[in-house]
Amino acid sequence: MRPQDIAILLKICSGNNANWQLVPLSNALHISISEISESLNRSRLAHLVDYNKKKVSRQNLLEFLEHGVQYVFPQAPGAIVRGMPTAHSHPSMKQLFISEVDYVWPDAKGTHMGMLIEPLYPKQTEAIQEDPLFYELLALVDIIRVGKVREVKYAVAELKKHLNEPSH
Repeated sequence: MRPQDIAILLKICSGNNANWQLVPLSNALHISISEISESLNRSRLAHLVDYNKKKVSRQNLLEFLEHGVQYVFPQAPGAIVRGMPTAHSHPSMKQLFISEVDYVWPDAKGTHMGMLIEPLYPKQTEAIQEDPLFYELLALVDIIRVGKVREVKYAVAELKKHLNEPSH
């Protein structure tokens, strides 16, 4: 698995569309079609997508996010940089958690200063611009990667709400 594999699966889930296609997914994520195809192959081996690579195994993905992502893709907050808020600093979660420091993905166009959290892949801050749910899902994963117990419990519960919704 590579970190971008998680982002790709979350993007597919955020679309809540069983009929997603590679080209629009590639365009939305700013990831090449070949990288997405390789990612889906890795996800198939990990039982995170079905054999045909068309349906995300949401339950397996949830289990991996809850119990594995912090070990496979650990993150230690870095220097103070300009960027896009993530983890508990995400706009929809900011009021739920009191913190002296914000966490951000580095982005020269960002409007917030905070401790650097490496995004799951380089073009992530571009990909979230047109998909608020995708942005929120990635921020919830970052809470699992860097948060305290209460924050992680909240993130897992929110991911379960979003990812357990049936596909249309």
